[in-house]
Amino acid sequence: MKNGIVVPCYNEANRLKFDEFEAFLNANKHYMICFVNDGSKDDTLGQLKEFQNRMGAQVEVLDLDENKGKAGAVRQGCLYLSDYFNLTTIGYIDADLATGFEDYQRLVQIRQFSNLKLVFGSRKLNPSNEIERSAFRKLASWGIGKLINVIIGMPVKDTQCGAKVFDATVVAQLFAQPFISRWLFDIELFIRLKNTFPNNVMSNIKEVALNAWEEVEGSKITLKDAIQFPLRLIEIGFMYRVSGAMNFE
Repeated sequence: MKNGIVVPCYNEANRLKFDEFEAFLNANKHYMICFVNDGSKDDTLGQLKEFQNRMGAQVEVLDLDENKGKAGAVRQGCLYLSDYFNLTTIGYIDADLATGFEDYQRLVQIRQFSNLKLVFGSRKLNPSNEIERSAFRKLASWGIGKLINVIIGMPVKDTQCGAKVFDATVVAQLFAQPFISRWLFDIELFIRLKNTFPNNVMSNIKEVALNAWEEVEGSKITLKDAIQFPLRLIEIGFMYRVSGAMNFE
């Protein structure tokens, strides 16, 4: 079994924890990481190339000339791993390791010992977990979460957690089409899954409480992006569920 992880990177030169990535890969030879440089303006690409040279076959670096947002970077990375490597699972985590490797490995293990198509982390499933978030983000997350549930029509508590693990066999289909949103693509993935498994989607996915998650300063999402989230959500709902665009059935 071999597992691939996509890590989207945009101007991460001062935040990449290479020591943690290296320790994880040295201890887990059945994992590989594909870093996607999303048109960074700083020295992110240079640092990633240096790390790749040091780590060898366990690290791939995919360089995008233009910034495509997290949606585009994750999509390109997942398709790259699906096309060129024989993997059991393909997933993604944030470059700042807000979700740590211990939690990510739990998601992989659950996926590997089941027929699930997606196992994803949740910061909301267990309130006793050590989740560090600002009061503003908690309130905003609650309101957006309610709207998301209406749009996707699924009882998912945390669609936006940046730790997801897919059965590699479904990646090519789920990521085939470009996403409408640069940041809310996770919601699109849930809709695509529902369209792919219209009668039993909830039996093909599992939401798993994270043991820890840390909000790291330096988010690429601007205040303008956050304000526009409700409008973007409505747009996504219209495109997928009203107009029938990008139907994956």
